[in-house]
Amino acid sequence: MAALQSAGDAVEVPAWRGGFGRLWTAAVVSRFGDSLRAAALPLLAATLTSDPMPVALVTACGFLPWLLFGLLGGALPDRVDQRRAMWAVDLVRGALMAAFAAAVALGHASIALLIALAFALTTLQTLFDNAATALLPALVPQPALGRANARLMTGQQLAGAFLAAPLVPLLLTAGEGVPYVADALSFALAAALVASLRTAAPERPARKPGSTLRGETAEGLRALWGERSLRALCVATTLCNIGVGALIATLVLHITGWLHAGHGGYAAAITAYGAGSVAGGLLAARLARRLGRMGSVLLAGAVQTVCLAAMGSIREVWVSITAMAVFGLMGMVWNVNQVTLMQERTPQAMLGRTSAAFRTLAVAGTPLGALLGGATAASWGLNTPALVASGLFLAAVVALIPALTF
Repeated sequence: MAALQSAGDAVEVPAWRGGFGRLWTAAVVSRFGDSLRAAALPLLAATLTSDPMPVALVTACGFLPWLLFGLLGGALPDRVDQRRAMWAVDLVRGALMAAFAAAVALGHASIALLIALAFALTTLQTLFDNAATALLPALVPQPALGRANARLMTGQQLAGAFLAAPLVPLLLTAGEGVPYVADALSFALAAALVASLRTAAPERPARKPGSTLRGETAEGLRALWGERSLRALCVATTLCNIGVGALIATLVLHITGWLHAGHGGYAAAITAYGAGSVAGGLLAARLARRLGRMGSVLLAGAVQTVCLAAMGSIREVWVSITAMAVFGLMGMVWNVNQVTLMQERTPQAMLGRTSAAFRTLAVAGTPLGALLGGATAASWGLNTPALVASGLFLAAVVALIPALTF
């Protein structure tokens, strides 16, 4: 386990040596590659079809594996060495991306191939993400978990929003398959970094005779629902994800249609959100010290509620851009403290299953929200999804209030 570094009178922070630095680098490199792919795929899809439904199916397949395999992807890391699971998954994902890059370069890309790729990568991600959540407490002492999560998420946001996306047009000039080659290399490098960790697998109690993955998965669900603060946080996060799904699905229409701000306004709003998220990663630990983790999450939800209400009711592009910046900032505060609470309040031997149950329930809200956003925008106006999202965030804040005493 990594030693702690002193930060004067501040809380202790994770040392970069001892494994955390390698895990951070692997996470940032992997996010960089993922962001290259995420920015390049829509451009590729647009050259393959003008029908929005097949393109929407690619997005849907990015969520479906979480609903089908998310719980299983949490049970496996509680059985195996998380480090080995992570680097093995990254090697497989790297091989898939290398094959896809070759298909694109040879002119064999198709919407069906994009759909299959999205499904396969997200299926593997269910195992990788839950293993990573369970591994971090083995590398970082509990007092430094909050700052470790903040550094991880901030680094990933910087790599994705400010490094990868602007690089895609340059890479595409070298060839259609180049962004995907870069993504494959990022998986290989991340796998090497994780494989180099020398962290022993956590001690686990012996499994009961006849224990099955299904039964162990059910234990994770019971553990999540039996911890009152995590239960409230899961309900609140699911409500928020429904709201976020509604907002994201229609944001481009909100900015370009309702506000008449064009593609430049949309780009400004997305950039503001990314910048706010980075600032939120730097602020999360300070807020947690002052308000506690659950208090920080509650504040984040309340501020985001106001941001969404402003976006949906004030017809000024600068208001939406400012609101997106603050929304991103508080979203990062929420995410950092949510993950840290999960790691602090779950037994190490059950962390993979409990985090998988949390993620699966929460992720289910996003596609539902996307459908809700499209329906309300079509029926009542392009600003309506932001107002609906505001109401859902308000309900989430109310759901969190009883957990403040815990």
